[in-house]
Amino acid sequence: MTVLVEDRGSSWPWIRRGMLGMLSPPALILTTAHIGFAGLARDAGLSWPEATFMVFSIWALPANIILVGAITSGLSLAATAFAVALSSLRLMPMVVALMPEIRGPRTRRWSLFLLSHFIAITAWVFAMQSVRDVPREHRLAYFGGFGATLCTVNTLVVALAFNLMGQLPALATGALAFLTPVYFLTSLYGSARDLSGRLGLLTGMLVLPLGHWLDPELDILIAGIGGGLIAYAVGEAMRRKDEATTDRGEGP
Repeated sequence: MTVLVEDRGSSWPWIRRGMLGMLSPPALILTTAHIGFAGLARDAGLSWPEATFMVFSIWALPANIILVGAITSGLSLAATAFAVALSSLRLMPMVVALMPEIRGPRTRRWSLFLLSHFIAITAWVFAMQSVRDVPREHRLAYFGGFGATLCTVNTLVVALAFNLMGQLPALATGALAFLTPVYFLTSLYGSARDLSGRLGLLTGMLVLPLGHWLDPELDILIAGIGGGLIAYAVGEAMRRKDEATTDRGEGP
């Protein structure tokens, strides 16, 4: 009965429910990782307005990490833009999958374009797990409440943490900065669905020194493509081996 009353009334209760999603474990982990990003940005020589603008405008932690790495390594503007754009392409399937789920019967297209900015790994996973329990006409408000709150809170956290970093011991600052790659690696490992995806993390890190030796400006791109191809080849070979072993076991 409560759901029916909220369904017929204002969207505000569903916006509030989305905002409360900020207290979920994935959102809190992401916020903790952004504290580490503040340390990385500070060490890279960025100002706190620049770091907070990056968080709010790009709103993808891996892409921001790539951008900071490109700044510190002196990449050209074209190579930096290409690397960040290539990293963000992985979000396109998430947008395509989520938009039909949150679109209501009277949803305007401009509102979908606006809320698509907030779709990243954490927001996508949270929405796909919970949005189907929300009446369709309030799903846009629900996701908007969560996505906008998550982005705004993390932007403010980066601004605050950036200015507090100078007052913390060096060991504490280093530990907070270390949270970012830990979050990045664990989230990618957890989201990988097959062996190739998990191997890609290892092979990418192993190929990175070689990529830096070949071309320091494109080392991340080389490591990503080279490590990914190696992981895919190894994963396919192991899959075919398992299938052959299974077929022999099922035979007469």
